[in-house]
Amino acid sequence: MRRQSPQLSLNCQGIKHDHAKELAMIDAILSGHPRIKELVEQDLLAGLSCPEIGAPGMTGDQVFRALIIKQMNGFSYSELAFHLADSITYRTFCGYGAFDEVPSRSTLAKNIKRVRQETIEEVNRVLVDHARTEGIERGRKVRVDSTVVESHIHAPSDSWLLWDGVRVLTRLMEQLREAGVEFSSSDLRKRAKRRHWAAHRAAGQAERKRAYRDLLKVTHRTVHYTRQALEALREQADLSDAFDRAWEIAEELRHFVELVERVIDQTERRVLRDQKVPAQEKVVSLFEPHTDVIVKDRRDTLYGHKIFLTAGASGLITDCVIEEGNPADANLTIPMLERQRQLYGRPPRQASLDGGFEV
Repeated sequence: MRRQSPQLSLNCQGIKHDHAKELAMIDAILSGHPRIKELVEQDLLAGLSCPEIGAPGMTGDQVFRALIIKQMNGFSYSELAFHLADSITYRTFCGYGAFDEVPSRSTLAKNIKRVRQETIEEVNRVLVDHARTEGIERGRKVRVDSTVVESHIHAPSDSWLLWDGVRVLTRLMEQLREAGVEFSSSDLRKRAKRRHWAAHRAAGQAERKRAYRDLLKVTHRTVHYTRQALEALREQADLSDAFDRAWEIAEELRHFVELVERVIDQTERRVLRDQKVPAQEKVVSLFEPHTDVIVKDRRDTLYGHKIFLTAGASGLITDCVIEEGNPADANLTIPMLERQRQLYGRPPRQASLDGGFEV
């Protein structure tokens, strides 16, 4: 029995594991279709006046491979950064050597988020064409179905949204002040938090409305301070570069203040005036504002997006459409089959659909 381990070898050997074999097969497909990395690189270079200047960033191939690892495992960006640094298999798959520095969480997030949904759709078409060429999926038989993918948000309430608004606007105003902009404001986060919980725990309608009125007053004041801060930036800005960071923060402030004003409006209508606010007009998250309100089977209310999927006989997902709002399945029957005709140059011979779809 040895009392200590010998010095570790510097040679990194590949591992014999099903997941490693799976990544090797994906690597072979990606290497055989350089068009995929070219599509991603176009998104990364969009808006850059001089991409040759500055530190070398992630390539389109590395970004897409990191995106694959993230989606396959359900990693957060922090988890993705850790596993990419820790795993020799993931390093190799993404094109990083054993001693290369891997991207940070923020770098991974920044680059992956620049990949547009249109690019992902085009990549899927490349992969569908590969499956057809290899005889894996010919598109003769398809199944069309719909489901809901929920956004990563908590169940929304007006009080929670108002408190979120006070929090994020105050935080950004602090950053604006640190960037050199001078303006006066008050931090109302503690008061907003107390009123949020008071509204959440109110025993009766009258008590609930009192809490909401004060929470709305606090939110209105915070929005007013935000508008003053933006005006102060415009007045103090000059031709120097001193306020470059401030202008970036101002863009975020303008984005969030418009959402918070919409939340104020829907809260006043729903809570104070007892009006019904249509689902398509509601804001259910400040951080995922694209989220739709979807009522499923007239029972469950979900927050996310309705998606329509088409799968072939092999199980390959040949098409995916993300719709806005909550359209009826019957409205997407013909468009989904037409998209299959565009993919394969002919309509499928056989299509299987749920009862909600009509032909």
